[in-house]
Amino acid sequence: MADARSAPAASSGVASAEWLAGGPGGADRLARLLPAALRGMAAGMAERGGPVPAGGPAAVAAALARSSGAARYGVGAEQALEELSALLAAGSADPADPACAAHLHCPPLAVSVAADVVASALNPSMDSWDQAPVASEIEREFTTGIARLCYPDAARPDAVVTSGGTESNLLGLLLARESAVTRPVCGANSHHSVARAAWLLGLPAPVVVPCADDRMVPSALAETLASLGAQAVVVATAGTTNTGRIDPLPEISEICRRTGARLHVDAAYGGLALCSDRLRTRVAGLELADSVALDLHKFGWQPVAAGVFAAREENDLRALTVRAEYLNADDDTEAGLPDLLGRSLRTSRRPDAFRMAVTLRALGTAGIGALVERCCANASGVHAMVEDHPALRSWGTPELSTVVFRPLAADELPGAAGDDLVAQVRRTLLEEGTAVIGRGALPTGPDGESQLWLKLTLLHPHTEAADYRALLDAVATVAADLRATVARESPVAS
Repeated sequence: MADARSAPAASSGVASAEWLAGGPGGADRLARLLPAALRGMAAGMAERGGPVPAGGPAAVAAALARSSGAARYGVGAEQALEELSALLAAGSADPADPACAAHLHCPPLAVSVAADVVASALNPSMDSWDQAPVASEIEREFTTGIARLCYPDAARPDAVVTSGGTESNLLGLLLARESAVTRPVCGANSHHSVARAAWLLGLPAPVVVPCADDRMVPSALAETLASLGAQAVVVATAGTTNTGRIDPLPEISEICRRTGARLHVDAAYGGLALCSDRLRTRVAGLELADSVALDLHKFGWQPVAAGVFAAREENDLRALTVRAEYLNADDDTEAGLPDLLGRSLRTSRRPDAFRMAVTLRALGTAGIGALVERCCANASGVHAMVEDHPALRSWGTPELSTVVFRPLAADELPGAAGDDLVAQVRRTLLEEGTAVIGRGALPTGPDGESQLWLKLTLLHPHTEAADYRALLDAVATVAADLRATVARESPVAS
């Protein structure tokens, strides 16, 4: 009788699609299939030929419509992998291209992607120990290290893996609510997920504290907390989405301590500056927060998703405890089996900590810190080029790796027409397939009115500032070309 564990006969490509990735021979099966996927990926990237497919949504939809979909009879693993990998690569934005710099969307490290293949093949499910014996221990070691990175002097810090800053901010407000802290307070610069978390948890809408230079104003926070005190959970930001600014954490933490307010810091962007001896002072005060959100799919170069939530007191995380007899029965935990269900708001979840742990073992925190330093240095260099550019102006000196700037042609148009020009510059570059750049509204107009700015979020650690010169020139050229059209079409300008 044939061994039931053996691979199916490889008589056809269709049969190979039935192979299992794990078990005896699983690695060999993957080794036969991955080249087809990588050939397709390479072909698709060559077809795209730039940071993003040209033509906008209509062109991408048309390309997808031309592709063959599922049929009654499959085409086989190799052909399916090669065809659809080519389609995906041709129609994807490529964060590994310097001209793809709109968002906090990093190019992942190859070592992390390779680790992710192994994790996907073995498929541990992180909701009970019997599904993930070693994966759970790797996760525990990894989260313990991250907790200690955030809280080097705390007696009992702890951390859990999340899907990113949105889930981590939800946890920050949830643990506050479970401690009878029910009034969220945040800066006008805070991430939208803070208000969403309050809504999901049935808390009042956050009290919004004014900002200056995209940072929370401590005196305004003190005034707000004078009437709220220990009812409040303050959400500060270490790396805003629009500008990369870091709130004055030492002052904020002192105000929270004095008034009895709880403090959560959304450090999804800037938190990994802790890995750099040179940059960690920029997030000084992080260790004084009750909880911290970090994302390693930003400064960490992991595939999405890779979030971590750290708490200064491990006891705070007991609020996540839940019982499901088939996953964490009392007699099992009393016998020493770890309880994984209380380590997340989710039940079934991927072993995302594995690739993060592999990356940190490969590079060390110093290696991650060096990559963060390169990106921040690039931002300083690009900012200097903006300052010297005759057709651009800068919003301000970068604090992390975000460069915010505006075409001078937009300032030559009145009111909303200038914002229209900025928006059209971004869309034109996107539709041409030339570049993916971001946008943000900031209170820089007359009397603090909102104005639209362009931004580059530089997360490519193997570029130099000079690699972005062509992108700045392209922005200036498109703005100059569009100026007359916008002025003619805008009722304000006319």
